[in-house]
Amino acid sequence: MNKACAHALHLDAETREQSRRRLLSIKGHVEGILRMLEDESIYCVDVLKQIKAVQGALDKVGGLVLRSHLHDHVVTAADRGDTDQIVTELMEVLKYR
Repeated sequence: MNKACAHALHLDAETREQSRRRLLSIKGHVEGILRMLEDESIYCVDVLKQIKAVQGALDKVGGLVLRSHLHDHVVTAADRGDTDQIVTELMEVLKYR
């Protein structure tokens, strides 16, 4: 198995669609925040609440992709012989979560 193939994004159709829908919703939220920033009457705490909502939504998408990665790559790492590489990758990603 070549390296590019080993690191391909293997999301099942349901996870891919859930992630896509959530990201489209996030896109709408971000566009709404941009509109809020153009309106001088908007209270800054309201903007902060919307930013927090976007962060939460992104965390949910990240969780979906992480679950897929754990299922499709991590649990099979020993069989492929790349356990150390998978652990290193996960540690790198998880320090940002």
